[in-house]
Amino acid sequence: GRRMKRAKRAAPGALPVLGLLLLGALPALWTVLPRREAATQREPDLEPRAPRGRWGWGRSSAARGKPGGGGQKTFRALLALPAAGQEEQDGERRLAAAGSQPPADAASPVERGIFWSRELEQQVPPGFAEEEAVAWLSAARAARVASLERGGCGRSSNRLARLSDGSRACVRYGINPEQIQGEALSYHLAGVLGIQERLPPMALSLVEARGRQWEPVREELRGSHWAEGAVVSLTRWVDNLTAVVAPAPWGAEAGAGRWLQPLSAGELGVLPPSQLVELVQWSDLILFDYLTANFDRLVSNFFSLQWDPRVMGRATSNLLRAPDGGLVFMDNEAGLVHGYRLLAMWDPYNESLLRSVCVFREGTARRVAELHGRRSAAAELRRRYRAREPLWARLGFLSERQAELLQARVDFVHRHIAHCRAQ
Repeated sequence: GRRMKRAKRAAPGALPVLGLLLLGALPALWTVLPRREAATQREPDLEPRAPRGRWGWGRSSAARGKPGGGGQKTFRALLALPAAGQEEQDGERRLAAAGSQPPADAASPVERGIFWSRELEQQVPPGFAEEEAVAWLSAARAARVASLERGGCGRSSNRLARLSDGSRACVRYGINPEQIQGEALSYHLAGVLGIQERLPPMALSLVEARGRQWEPVREELRGSHWAEGAVVSLTRWVDNLTAVVAPAPWGAEAGAGRWLQPLSAGELGVLPPSQLVELVQWSDLILFDYLTANFDRLVSNFFSLQWDPRVMGRATSNLLRAPDGGLVFMDNEAGLVHGYRLLAMWDPYNESLLRSVCVFREGTARRVAELHGRRSAAAELRRRYRAREPLWARLGFLSERQAELLQARVDFVHRHIAHCRAQ
C-alpha cells in the first residue's frame, strides 16, 4: 500500500496503468484469500497441548516423524559450526568415521562440531562403576531387611531400609505397579545406552512378610500398608548428595522469560572445567529423559513456570550431585510406562528440551545410532532386563505399543543428532 501511494505521488499520470495491474492481480488474490480464511477455520487439535504463551511450546513434532525446530535456541551457539551437508546420510557416515578423525582443536571442549571432547569426558566423575553396582545388587538381594524408617526416600509410602550387611537402600512402593516397572526399565535402558553409571544401583524385591528377606521387619510392614506380594524397588542409598540447580541455557534465564537462552560462542571456552563437566552430564540427562518421556525432573520445573517464575532458580526434581561433582539421576519411576501413557500432555516439554541440546557424548550418540540402524531398542532392553533382573516376569515388559514408541523416540533422537551435525 505504501509503495502504491508513493507511486501515485511520483507519477500521477500512471493511474490507468496501475488499474490494469490491479485487474491482473485479482485472480491471484481470489485464490489466496480463501486459503487464508480456511487456515483460520481449521478444526481444533483434539489432543491435549502444552500451554502456549511466552515459552513458545507447541504440538510435539515427534508424532510427525521429523526433528524440525529451525528457530529453537540450542547449544549450537556455543560452537564453531561445520559446513551443512546431507543430514542423515552424511551424519551417519561421519559418525562411523568419527573415531579415526583427530579433533580440530585439542584445547576446545567440543570436537567435530557436536561431540564433547575426549579430554573433557575424562574429567566426568565415574559415578557407579559396573563392577561396584553388580556387587551391591548381589549383596542387596541376599541380605535381610533389618529395619525400616520413614523419611529420606520421597513419598510417604516409601521407606529407608537398613540391610543386614550394614548398607542402606531406599525402598520404593509404587502407587501402582507401572511406577516400579518404569523405575526398573529406565535403569536398564540406561545400561543399554551406556550411561547407567549415572543411576544408583536398583534391584526389585518381592514383599513377603514371612519370607526370608522381609521377616525381620514383619511388624513394620503392617504399619506400611504395603500389599503382601507387592514388588518394590531397592535403590542404593548414597550419602552426602546435594541439590542441583539447572545451568544455562535451562536455568534462571528461562524464568526470566528467555526460553532456553544459549551461551554465546565465546563463553564455552572460558567456562570453568567443573561447569563444562556438568554440562556433559546434562546432555545425557536430557536425551535420557526424552527417550523415557520422564516428566518428573526438569520438565516438571518448566511446567511450574506457569505460576512460579522463579522455579528454575530452585533445585531440579529428582536430580542430585555427589561430592565429586557427578550427577545422580534419581527416582526414574515416571519413565517409559507412566511417561508413555501421558505423552500428549508432557511431550512438547521434553521435545523442546531435547532441541536445546546439540552437543553430545560421542558414546551416547553412537549407541543411539546403533539402536536406530538395527531397530533394536526394545529387543536389547528386553534382553538386558531379563538377564539382569530375576523378578522381571513379576512386572512384565513393555507392551507392543510401548516398544514401538521407544523405537520411534530413538529414531527421533538420531535424526535430531543428524540435524545438529548438518547445521
